[in-house]
Amino acid sequence: MGNCAGVEGNAEINPSFSAPNSSGTGSKNSSKHATDSSTFGTKTYGSSSSVPPTPRTETEILESSNVRKFTFSELKGSTRNFRPDSLLGEGGFGSVFKGWMDERTLSPVKPGTGMIVAVKKLKLDSFQGHREWLAEVNYLGQLSHPNLVKLIGYCLEDEQRLLVYEYMPRGSLEHHLFRRGSHFQPLPWNLRMKVALEAARGLAFLHGDQAKVIYRDFKTSNILLDSEYNAKLADFGLAKDGPTGDKSHVSTRVMGTQGYAAPEYLATGHLTAKSDVYSYGVVLLELLSGQRALDKNRPPGQHNLVEWARPYINNKRRVIHVLDSRLGSQYSLPVAQKVAALALQCLSMDARCRPGMDQVVTVLEGLRPRAQ
Repeated sequence: MGNCAGVEGNAEINPSFSAPNSSGTGSKNSSKHATDSSTFGTKTYGSSSSVPPTPRTETEILESSNVRKFTFSELKGSTRNFRPDSLLGEGGFGSVFKGWMDERTLSPVKPGTGMIVAVKKLKLDSFQGHREWLAEVNYLGQLSHPNLVKLIGYCLEDEQRLLVYEYMPRGSLEHHLFRRGSHFQPLPWNLRMKVALEAARGLAFLHGDQAKVIYRDFKTSNILLDSEYNAKLADFGLAKDGPTGDKSHVSTRVMGTQGYAAPEYLATGHLTAKSDVYSYGVVLLELLSGQRALDKNRPPGQHNLVEWARPYINNKRRVIHVLDSRLGSQYSLPVAQKVAALALQCLSMDARCRPGMDQVVTVLEGLRPRAQ
């Protein structure tokens, strides 16, 4: 354990970093059902009231959620019968449609009136889809935080399974970070750092005593942006309860997205909060470089962003080679070097050497430009 700082070579950016106690995964006195607010040091990233004990049966999950149960007919009305021109996006789970509801009653209203919502409609033939649908209701039906997408309600009717979320008009971080073209401006440095901090706060809340949740699918496409570019984590279908009591990890099937999963999780199926920290490090590297975690279109030896970038971010004089050249002079090089050093810590091959997300938040808050 003593060689963490030596291996990474950048520990000076985070003097409070104490690896042995930062995993958040094996504390004997932690309680799954803690009722205090989520507090890290002197800062509180507070949120919902206490989370009830995580229920186990489908009936308990649905009955304990703090969200509305919609009928299929209501959601058909809200989305104009899931018309193609209401489609916001598609994925392996199914499709997401734009809907309109009365802000007070949540009943369907005419397009252009009331509030816009996002309605996720699952494919009918997916057992895995049902499990992930239930996980979303379980977690987002109980947890509330400024950096988690708000779940408004669900529909379970015959074979139909739908989820209704707040609408995030600017879409995903993935879209803004990786789109190319002469008419697109690259996402500015200050916005990248704002998103990095807010996404870190969301993860820190999930890992804290109030929630004790491992997110398991942290990536740019699951970070959504509202009209003010506030970042919120979405898609809790793969989330798991963190370990309790004396356990150091949760054993599970390896799931998630290639390029973001922690090496020890891929090797053993052992899941800890530090698995999420690794994924966060990958996204931080994507924000710094403007490049995807995996991209077969890059030159040989550069397909995997982490493998290619690691030697550069391990030496502050070479960090410039990783930074997105489209950013010009928008950033201070010393700040960029500290962000790269933080990414390197998060990407440590030894999970015990990674910081906790609360420590990541502290570092990023310290790097914010001071108000004029």
